[in-house]
Amino acid sequence: MNSVKNKLPGLLLCFLIAAFASLLARVSIGNFSLAIIGAPVFAIFIGMIISLIQPQLANHAVFHLGIRFSAKKILQWAVILLGFSLNLSMIIKVGSKSLPVIIATISIALLVAWFFHKQFKMETKLATLIGVGSAICGGSAIAATAPVIEADDKQVAQAISIIFIFNVLAALIFPTLGYNLGLGTEGFAIFAGSAVNDTSSVTAAAATAENFYQVEGILSAAVTVKLTRTLAIIPITIGLSIIQAQKINKTAKTKVSQLMPPFILYFILAAMITSMIDFLPVNSLTNSYREDFIPLMKILAKFFISIAMAAIGLNSQLKELIKEGKKPILLGLSCWVAISLVSLLIQALTGTFDSNLL
Repeated sequence: MNSVKNKLPGLLLCFLIAAFASLLARVSIGNFSLAIIGAPVFAIFIGMIISLIQPQLANHAVFHLGIRFSAKKILQWAVILLGFSLNLSMIIKVGSKSLPVIIATISIALLVAWFFHKQFKMETKLATLIGVGSAICGGSAIAATAPVIEADDKQVAQAISIIFIFNVLAALIFPTLGYNLGLGTEGFAIFAGSAVNDTSSVTAAAATAENFYQVEGILSAAVTVKLTRTLAIIPITIGLSIIQAQKINKTAKTKVSQLMPPFILYFILAAMITSMIDFLPVNSLTNSYREDFIPLMKILAKFFISIAMAAIGLNSQLKELIKEGKKPILLGLSCWVAISLVSLLIQALTGTFDSNLL
């Protein structure tokens, strides 16, 4: 009971920041919606601003335990909840056409991150987070990867900030760029789903594109490509878990929990539960799962990520992030450009560049 009581002030602080960030993400200014930025990004920057004003707040005896709990445990819970939104069978069935593009873009992002890590002597964990965040799905992939490789809050904050910059740029630029390049509606859906990171920004880009093309269907197709891409969290986190376990424990026998962190197992289990619903008879229970439970899990997952990002922001120093940001920003830019070019190239080679949904 004392443990819960000691964590409560810091947890409540992170909760309030996340709640305010969620409200900000609902604001629209003219035709521009702040949803393109997303609540987790707002949460981490609000935390950073508070940390700038009160540098010792995160280490204060009253808040420290709750902030640390939010940054570690709640982040893992968010990843588990995220699993409920992944229907493996549906994603594989609908998104299989985009697999060549997805595999190519993920591969190039990881290769660019590896190259920068080697050539420019970047921190391994930071380069990994930026590479994985660019390759898969932004904040969600960073959230899943950070505990596996034992990245610290500063590295997570830096990676999230960099991914955010190019994520928003992509959402703003890609609709016009794709239309002027002559991308068909299906081509643009694959482009947006494979080259824009966060789901909210994919949604924004695809919805804007529907206005350019004067058709519907781009949004749902782009989100499906994005969810197919999200599946890569599973093999990549497992691979990183094995590498991390070997680094830490080279001589002793490696435990199963080191090879596969429990929260990743629960994430996979959650995705499997959602996938199996399709094989059950249609009734009020299965309908309620699809129509009520899954949307609720999506909302909770994003809110839990926002709580964790608030805690990470409170543990970060904005001045240091800006001061040390040159190489990471260059890596983020390189990943973004490489992913975009490879997505277009593979589509041109496979004949989907100018294909249409309707």
